[in-house]
Amino acid sequence: MSTPSQPTQPDLSAAQVAEYLRQNPAFFVEYDELLPELLIPHQSGQAVSLVERQVKLLRERNIDVRHRLSELMSVARENDRLFEKSRRLILQLLEAPDVEEVIASIEDSLRDDFKVPFVSLILFSETRRFSNARCTTHAQAREAIGHLLDSGKTLSGVLRSHELEFLFGEHADEVASTALAPIQHQGLHGVLALGSRDPQQYRSATGTLFLSYIADALARVLLRQRPATLSEPASR
Repeated sequence: MSTPSQPTQPDLSAAQVAEYLRQNPAFFVEYDELLPELLIPHQSGQAVSLVERQVKLLRERNIDVRHRLSELMSVARENDRLFEKSRRLILQLLEAPDVEEVIASIEDSLRDDFKVPFVSLILFSETRRFSNARCTTHAQAREAIGHLLDSGKTLSGVLRSHELEFLFGEHADEVASTALAPIQHQGLHGVLALGSRDPQQYRSATGTLFLSYIADALARVLLRQRPATLSEPASR
């Protein structure tokens, strides 16, 4: 009399095992006695236990998290410094008795306090001129850097040679990266540009927030000081 054969169990593929473990991440909590028997290939070619491999991965992730946290703390400290410098500059602008003093204050602060090597403040006016500020007509500004002003937002990056020449004049060849903020408020127009010899100093979309605040404050202080002569052509 023949003995009935036992049904054969289907072989599980590696993919099925992996999928099961993925859906049951706590499997080894119940069967922790299996952990020492598992071997994971190591980069050196030797085999290590799953526990050792997990510890190594956790250690690497911990190092990565600490590096990221350090970077965030560094950015926070730099933002604190920029905020304090910006606060001092805004107060100087508010205390300035006239337009000439406003212009001198912002240029001196950016060069001395912010350590910006190249500062360019240009006001767009058809008639008015100031002894310590560079002025140009709207048409000249539009021809030279019109597309940089179209968005009305602060920009940063590498500019073309004719744009640098318009902004920084004889120092154009020394400027490798630029941050530029339009000045515009109730008919007052101009531009405030910062230049650096370092191509990475003003990378795209970086370092523009505080410059935007300064340009906005400058526009309002200038307009408050001389609203008619700065925002409108002089009457004949």
